[in-house]
Amino acid sequence: MHPLLPSLTAAALYAGTTAYQALRLAKRQAPDTRITLSLGLLALLAHAFSLFMQLITPGGLSLDFFNAASLIAAAVIALTLLACTRIPVENLLLLLFPLGCLTVLLAQFMPAGTVQPIDEEPGILAHILLSILAYGMLTIAAFQSLLLLLQDHQLKHKHPSGLIKNFPPLQTMESLLFGFLWAGWLLLSLSLLSGWLFLDDLFAQHLVHKTLLACLAWVIFAMLLWGRHQRGWRGHQAIRWTLAGFCLLMLAYFGSKLVREFILHI
Repeated sequence: MHPLLPSLTAAALYAGTTAYQALRLAKRQAPDTRITLSLGLLALLAHAFSLFMQLITPGGLSLDFFNAASLIAAAVIALTLLACTRIPVENLLLLLFPLGCLTVLLAQFMPAGTVQPIDEEPGILAHILLSILAYGMLTIAAFQSLLLLLQDHQLKHKHPSGLIKNFPPLQTMESLLFGFLWAGWLLLSLSLLSGWLFLDDLFAQHLVHKTLLACLAWVIFAMLLWGRHQRGWRGHQAIRWTLAGFCLLMLAYFGSKLVREFILHI
């Protein structure tokens, strides 16, 4: 079976669910959580099916730029859907479903970069999996920080929109942000540790920029978590640090991958 059909199905379900959420919020009505999560799960299953056919090749794991973006988006959405069963983060999906729609279409229709399939030992595959989970969790934290920024701005100006009125209280939103940050930082720590253990040279020429930027992002997130615990950092200060660390992390992975595959062709 060709991955085109599940890719288009996933994109249509993501777009339809986003439209449903947006229309309900525009009418100042809370979207039905069961409908949102059910459609989101169907979209994720179609997304995962298309990814499976695109990633698994006879030569190994085909993790080019657009496949990697699609895989991380799917991981982010899966983590958020799982979180929705315990904590009120359904509004994050309003930002994440369009991301899933975009990445699944790009993975399907954009030409692949020059990258060799990955056929490595379990330790290196574990490093890749931990990296994807870390990026996914910290992506959720970045989106949560943007929603927190929007909520804080509208509450200060006393013009809360339909979206903001359906948010949990500001303190709850902030607590969720730091929960995501702790989980993402621990996963990033394990990712860097596994890279040090299983990669022959973590500072090889084609990895040095990625490694240095990822380590710098790790330091920024560690300082933010220390500042929260020791100094009570919150609000705009926490948001700025979160977005700074996230930008460094995305530059570490996608920046180096974009340059290698589409500019240097290595």
